[in-house]
Amino acid sequence: MNELSDLAKSAGAEVVDSIIQRLPRPSHTYVGKGKLEQIKRRIQEHDVGTVICDDELTPTQQLKLEGVLDGTKVIDRTALILDVFARRAQTREGRLQVELAQHEYLLPRLAGQWSHLERLGGGIGTRGPGETQIETDRRLVRDRIQRLKRRLEDVRRHRSQYRAKRDDRGVPVASLVGYTNAGKSTLLNKLTGASVAVEDRLFSTLDPITRRVRLPSGLNLLVTDTVGFIHKQPPAVVAAFRATLEEAEQSAVLLHLVDITHPNAAHQTIVVDTIIQNLGLSGKPRILVLNKIDRLQPIDDLEPVSVVSDIVGNRSCVVPVSAHHGTGLDRLLDEIDTLLSGRISPATSLSL
Repeated sequence: MNELSDLAKSAGAEVVDSIIQRLPRPSHTYVGKGKLEQIKRRIQEHDVGTVICDDELTPTQQLKLEGVLDGTKVIDRTALILDVFARRAQTREGRLQVELAQHEYLLPRLAGQWSHLERLGGGIGTRGPGETQIETDRRLVRDRIQRLKRRLEDVRRHRSQYRAKRDDRGVPVASLVGYTNAGKSTLLNKLTGASVAVEDRLFSTLDPITRRVRLPSGLNLLVTDTVGFIHKQPPAVVAAFRATLEEAEQSAVLLHLVDITHPNAAHQTIVVDTIIQNLGLSGKPRILVLNKIDRLQPIDDLEPVSVVSDIVGNRSCVVPVSAHHGTGLDRLLDEIDTLLSGRISPATSLSL
């Protein structure tokens, strides 16, 4: 719920209250009748304009909720994430990816309120015989989705050509992956001297950025910053950002960055591990990079030690760093060098 609140603030909302209910499964109105009455009272007390649910709602759940809540706007976690993405996308590719994800999310949720979409197709001549407004809207959205997919396929081909030229030069790539706001852009800047904008907020970076760094052996390495992952990552986002995530597929090594100071660091690590597995990247060489070690409490506080142990588990390659201060980066480059040269790295000893 704290993460949902951070997402809402990233989208420009002011969070005034939160309500939690434990149910074996969501109802047709997402929550029970008693909670609905509680929500209605809170809406009136705080003059609430939008209710945000921390799951992806079915179209029916969303419509019924808005009906019960007297027309108050209801959105779900996926819509909120897509809104944040829309605010963050800077490049043409990023905007195309976000728009595709939005349209694929909206298609099953069209219920007549999208009558303005008929203008996108030119109006006269775009409607088939006997076609209702909702059918017209759906057809227009499907057409837009197909156009966006074709344009993104052009982007994908361009990236493939770029990668082919890069491979001809024999320059390996390391991809930074991790939970959103773990410090990937800060690490990229510190390793490569880049000047990527760094902000303490969710999904600060959407577009992949690649910079070069020289390893201790003299080998050149390209480091790519990728879009951050998050709990309950919407499938539409993963599908739309396929071209971007292919950068990780072609990488020689993955640098899995973890914010070791986050209270849910262990869970976030599991989330990223699961997404990496779902993307078919679990066989890639990987270095677990524990970031922000400068913010850990003294070692006599047993909690950080326990958290680190939970995260590390039986991983063989773990490097603690402070991306902000540059601590541990020499060791990180050494570990990358070791992996790329095929040498067997000694068992990792973790000292904080």
